[in-house]
Amino acid sequence: MDTALQTRTPAKPSTTAPAPWGRVRRSRHVADQALKIICTLFTVLGAFVLGWILLMLLVEGIGGLSPAVFTQTTPGPGSQGGGIANAIVGSLILTVLGIVVATPVGVLAGTYLAEYGKGSKLAEIIRFVNDILLAAPSILIGLFVYMLMVQPMGGYSGWAGGVALAIIAVPVIVRTTEDMLRLVPGSLREAGAALGAPMSTVIIKISWKAARAGMVTGVLLATARIAGETAPLLFTALNNNFWFSPTLMGGVSNLPVMIFQFALSPYENWRELAWAGALIITLSILALSIVARLLLNKDKAR
Repeated sequence: MDTALQTRTPAKPSTTAPAPWGRVRRSRHVADQALKIICTLFTVLGAFVLGWILLMLLVEGIGGLSPAVFTQTTPGPGSQGGGIANAIVGSLILTVLGIVVATPVGVLAGTYLAEYGKGSKLAEIIRFVNDILLAAPSILIGLFVYMLMVQPMGGYSGWAGGVALAIIAVPVIVRTTEDMLRLVPGSLREAGAALGAPMSTVIIKISWKAARAGMVTGVLLATARIAGETAPLLFTALNNNFWFSPTLMGGVSNLPVMIFQFALSPYENWRELAWAGALIITLSILALSIVARLLLNKDKAR
């Protein structure tokens, strides 16, 4: 009997999966297909709604465009003709002012987080505050600047509007700058340090240069972010139907607030100008987003 047991051929392991495992695989496959179908449907729905909005904007906005839109100031109530030249120029000034204030603050803060602070307690606090600012409603920022500048100065101003837009743009630039600098290989920094370069020189000559395209992309994204903001300007720069003062004191005409006011008016001429302004600001933001994407792709290709 012992000899028979020793010479008995061992049973071959079964090559078929147990029935419970087969059912699990089938259920996972069904769940995967169902989730894929749901995601596709919601993607198509979102694209349809977005396309509908853009199509309506194009149809209505193109109908309101004319050479006078870019050469004349906004008309008075009930009058015909006019344009939005003062609102376009005012928006450009407020946006440039906000970016000029936000860029050095955002770049330097992002550089500190990526190069100096890293895992320090202060860096964690700065990141936490930056995340809060990224999610903060813009109307709260407008109210904050209203209490900080508008009331003490005794009136609305372009300076207050620029500060409000800068506060919105800073966290975008900080996050982008930090992320882009973290992508720079550490070997480049080590090579600069090995040559005897101080930390500041390594950052300026090596890190910033390597992450330049990504940092510029962050600035462009921040510009697109603040270009269409309305709520903070209602509390800071407000609006008017004339050209702005050289001192930027008093109300400064701008596209977002002009669109908000003209779109709710009972005058057909004002509503046409509102559609034209909405088309102009949308195309501007789209152009900035495309440029930012091209720069980011170029940086990744390197």
